[in-house]
Amino acid sequence: MLRLAVQMDPIEGVNIASDTTFFLMMEAQQRGHPLWVYDFRTLALEDGSLSCRARPVVIRQVHGDHVTLGDEVKLDLEKDVDVILMRQDPPFDMAYVTATYLLETVHPRTLVVNDPAEVRSAPEKLFATHFEGVQPPTLISADPVALVDFHERHGDVVLKPLHGAAGSGVVRLKAGDPNLEALIEIHMAGSRDPLVIQKFIPAVSKGDKRIILIDGEPVGAINRVPADGQVRSNLRVGGTAAPVELTPRDLEICAIVGPALKEKGLLFVGIDVIGDYLTEINVTSPTGAVQLKDFTGIDAAAILWDVIEGKLKTNG
Repeated sequence: MLRLAVQMDPIEGVNIASDTTFFLMMEAQQRGHPLWVYDFRTLALEDGSLSCRARPVVIRQVHGDHVTLGDEVKLDLEKDVDVILMRQDPPFDMAYVTATYLLETVHPRTLVVNDPAEVRSAPEKLFATHFEGVQPPTLISADPVALVDFHERHGDVVLKPLHGAAGSGVVRLKAGDPNLEALIEIHMAGSRDPLVIQKFIPAVSKGDKRIILIDGEPVGAINRVPADGQVRSNLRVGGTAAPVELTPRDLEICAIVGPALKEKGLLFVGIDVIGDYLTEINVTSPTGAVQLKDFTGIDAAAILWDVIEGKLKTNG
């Protein structure tokens, strides 16, 4: 039995038909692991001890009645818990970063999935740049001159916020589009973060592949196909999930990226591949596990819990 605390957005609001966090929790519950949920804003560090205000939960696959919450308790996240799943959604802002600093005070004595220090060091669009030969031409900068120059050199491009998620703020600019400078101004009016500008990959019309890797090994993939005329394929903004096979190029990319994920303790990761190119490495709260099981029968939750239980047994 492993005691599991889940740092997540309110469980009452999840869509149990597609939510990966709920899917991971259901597998843990079926294995007999007791569950608590908590909001990262209740984390409290005092005299070297990290605690939170949490509620025990029992979950079930019943739409409209999927969770029973117990009374709130104070959990010592080192003494009362064996595993923490860090699964709240981005934005990857300073509040998110601070939560990783706090969780780092208990990891690995309490196993945090994913390793909080490595999550902090791997912003999803930046981390992909660490691997040579797998990305399309890409520039990350807050400098309007550099961004405009990239657009002029590469023509058809995609512009997106560095720390955006779920397709938020992603726009396509064709060669000669006059709107880039205005879009940069709008972004900079509300943020000091850089932007990502990337050569457009026409293969996105056939889908944006989400490949799930567990402890550095690919376990399967789903395809996310954009609606007609759209550039964004994220499921939250109208993309449609579809089954897909891993290609030799997909496996080549996984072989390049996987060892680093394993070394860094990034146990549950989703990488995004369009055509022959890696575009993002998602380490905060990757999704797609439910659709993967629906399409292929591959159970990423069971594989992950086998890995977690094996690590704790070995370390214990």
